[in-house]
Amino acid sequence: QSLVTLPFLCGQYEYILVEKRGENSNVGFIQLNRPKALNALCDGLMREVGQALDAFEVDSGVGAIVITGSDRAFAAGADIKEMQNRTFQECYGGNFLAHWNRVSTVKKPVIAAVNGFALGGGCELAMMCDIIYAGEKAQFGQPEILLGTIPGAGGTQRLTRAVGKSLAMEMVLTGDRINAQEAKQSGLVSKICPVDQLVTEAVKCGEKIASNSKLVSAMAKEAVNAAYELTLAEGNRLEKRLFHATFATDDRKEGMTAFVEKRKASFQDK
Repeated sequence: QSLVTLPFLCGQYEYILVEKRGENSNVGFIQLNRPKALNALCDGLMREVGQALDAFEVDSGVGAIVITGSDRAFAAGADIKEMQNRTFQECYGGNFLAHWNRVSTVKKPVIAAVNGFALGGGCELAMMCDIIYAGEKAQFGQPEILLGTIPGAGGTQRLTRAVGKSLAMEMVLTGDRINAQEAKQSGLVSKICPVDQLVTEAVKCGEKIASNSKLVSAMAKEAVNAAYELTLAEGNRLEKRLFHATFATDDRKEGMTAFVEKRKASFQDK
């Protein structure tokens, strides 16, 4: 698969590697790169992830984004040394962890490719993404309770919505981990891949998404995410409005015309 490095981006990053991947270089690729710390999510790393996402968000050539770590760890958690001496006043007054939310506000679809540990903040980061692919040896957990605290970046909320109350409560209260098979069974991840094929499969998924209308993909993502926020009636109303909105796009017309004419659609993202 072709790979385009972004030197104008890579030079400014200390904790991540940033590239474009896929045959048409239409998949943004972010690799967490703090190997000695098992990709512990320090403040600097998360700020860099946000900057890379901002760059891909405005890049018209990118239709999907993949976030991954190493074979050993997607991210083993937040940086505890960085948190150890923080006070309530510092956390609350400084809105601690607020900028982590950038991952969940990106309009373009984001795929997490998880090998190894996705613990604490690492699990929360994966759950902020739209799709999670897991390597065969992946492990997911929210062990914050063992440190005398609780998840603070969406763990109690997104995990419960993904796997249900009983398993989420067990994981949050005991700190126990689940493996890739359990994560798939519970609905946390959509696909399990061999460790050495995980990133390739995630990029393939990104390419498939990027081949569709970027405009309509953003609408589809908004509609699915609304299912976690709205009642069924409200969600259906939003879906209908977005569905109707697609009829104001050139891409909807092109897609249906191509289908009728038995040819491949050529979307222009407008």
